[in-house]
Amino acid sequence: MKTAFIRLHIAVILAGFTGVLGRLITLNEALIVFYRLLLSALALWLIAVFRKTIKKIPLSQLAAIFGVGFIAAIHWVTFYGAIKYSNVSVTLVCFSAIGFFTALIEPLLLRKKPVWQELALGLLVILGIFIIFQFDTRYQTGIIIGVISAFLGAIFPVLNRILLKKVTVETLVTYELTGGFLTLSCLMPVYFYFFPTTVLTPSWTDWGWLLVLSLICTVWAFYLSSYALKYISAFTVNLTYNLEPVYGILLAFFLFQENAVLGLHFYIGLLIIVSAVLLQLFRVWKAHR
Repeated sequence: MKTAFIRLHIAVILAGFTGVLGRLITLNEALIVFYRLLLSALALWLIAVFRKTIKKIPLSQLAAIFGVGFIAAIHWVTFYGAIKYSNVSVTLVCFSAIGFFTALIEPLLLRKKPVWQELALGLLVILGIFIIFQFDTRYQTGIIIGVISAFLGAIFPVLNRILLKKVTVETLVTYELTGGFLTLSCLMPVYFYFFPTTVLTPSWTDWGWLLVLSLICTVWAFYLSSYALKYISAFTVNLTYNLEPVYGILLAFFLFQENAVLGLHFYIGLLIIVSAVLLQLFRVWKAHR
């Protein structure tokens, strides 16, 4: 359990950097995810061939993993879309709603009773986001997209928890990101029809950031969080990921001076969200003791 929490926290720190990378990379949100998945899938297959870790699985199971990969891909597209429509700090705060959505989705998919304390803490996070949404109209479009991203982000870790009972972490991650890349590739023409862009290929600087995003913040972080899911509930994993805004927001303050454009209501909402995260971590720690 202790090792799982350590690995999970490292994954959260890496995740906190992805929002910053989303702003540093000049491509649109769909292309960022397209190249992220391409590089990640290639890296995972190279590792799989070298270490011989991929197991053969039935076609029905492969289809299920590809479906989860598609959900993950759309989650990332909406995540980076929220950054484009608002900023890193606001998007990362919206991501905190993942705890509330998980408290609803996990009992439904795993067929167990909901934990009312988890729902209450999730509602605290929603309150924090609502305060920001209500009093700062500049970012309302980005907040809506960010909440959609959080909803999608709550689904695939729960499904991963189910799939990990049947396949290894290496097999799951490799097929999942491959499935995400293939399904997103099929949708790219439709996406470009509604959101046209003239820039399709990354610059050299973009390639550098994409490699960091793909190899370190995706492949390695995916392995770490998938390992943690074997021993920790999806809700706890997702709520721990609510620490991601803390790291990401601090980086955004330092790199982009976003603190200069955020009002008092943002900090009130952020305080409520951080309080909910700390209360859940204390509750889990106390129960483990």
